[in-house]
Amino acid sequence: MSALSAVQARRIAVAAQGFAEAKPNGAVTRAHLRRLISRIHVLQLDSVSVAVRAHYAPVFSRLGPYNRDVLDRAAWAHSARSPRLLVEYWAHEAALMAVDDWPLMRWRMRQYRHGRWGTHIVKANLELADKIVEAVAELGPSTAGQIEEHLATGPRGPRGHWWGSRTDTKWVAEALFAAGTLTTATRVGFARHYDLAERVLPAEVVAREVDEDDAVRELVRRAAAALGVATEPDLRDYFRLAPSQAKPAVAALVAEGELEQVEVDGWSAPAYLPAGQTIPRRDRGTALLCPFDPLIFFRPRVERLFGFRYRIEIYTPANKRQFGYYVWPFLLDGELVGRVDLKADRSADVLQVVSAFVEAGHSPARVAEALARELQTMAGWLGLSGVTVGKRGDLAGALRKAIGIART
Repeated sequence: MSALSAVQARRIAVAAQGFAEAKPNGAVTRAHLRRLISRIHVLQLDSVSVAVRAHYAPVFSRLGPYNRDVLDRAAWAHSARSPRLLVEYWAHEAALMAVDDWPLMRWRMRQYRHGRWGTHIVKANLELADKIVEAVAELGPSTAGQIEEHLATGPRGPRGHWWGSRTDTKWVAEALFAAGTLTTATRVGFARHYDLAERVLPAEVVAREVDEDDAVRELVRRAAAALGVATEPDLRDYFRLAPSQAKPAVAALVAEGELEQVEVDGWSAPAYLPAGQTIPRRDRGTALLCPFDPLIFFRPRVERLFGFRYRIEIYTPANKRQFGYYVWPFLLDGELVGRVDLKADRSADVLQVVSAFVEAGHSPARVAEALARELQTMAGWLGLSGVTVGKRGDLAGALRKAIGIART
């Protein structure tokens, strides 16, 4: 069994996610996006938009400022000249993934169809499910509210008994989405517009069936390439596989010589990396990372790789938050060196740094100087005129100074 130092493991992981490469000199294009998706595979979706929605951020972090219409068109538009590139599904959490990868999730769709959602939602509401499919077939891309209005013969339907904030129509539509009957045709104001999968996706994609074992093995193979070096739980988490799926797939890929088992200094479990994986000779990669970036969305791995304890505090009461509401870790030369709580204040036309913290052992001045540049780039990308820094956090003073110097 080969061995890696902790530094080597970190360099491999950062490079595997695309941070060691230079950003494009010109405009970011659909081709750049396609290459990025082929590398990281998923862009997690999330409803929080305090700074920018989560699926836009990983592209910015790796490719730099870009026109978000490039991503919107790739995910939610289609033409003969520019076919749909991305589709929504439960690939990690709710996420965008390559259209061609949709069949790799057929086994999960079957689980949803015959499992809890199918049994307790669709089968408990078979008539409603049939009516929703018929309504979507007639209406075309429609929100749950539009479907419900189309079906209504009386007052608006009651709130669903599975979750009080959703109607039964919304729940059944979501279950049909999970089962692969419906998918997202487009989004308007982030509201999902459902349509029949066969009207959104190419016929050959809808028709393609992939055996579960083959699909899981391919997903583990892709997770290994995207992560660079990872334990079995790390690989499992990337596409949210079960241990009973991931462990045999990892063993098979090792036996076939596609994955190599290694020991990483300081890691308690064996790790795996793609056969022939190169080890970068120096630390590279500087970027702000949103909470749902693929490099950091599995928190145990973040602690092992970077010695960086990270938790989302959105649902923590404000007076109990340690770092802030929506905190972005800061990657500088391949290390996580700080974190900032960010808010896009549209009324004031600024990117607001609510709080800023530096990690122990790193120079506040050095971190602040690099962070100031990234924040100003991000503000420009978001169409904001500048950056303001609050007083909270042990990096706030140095960051305010660096922002002031950068302005002059």
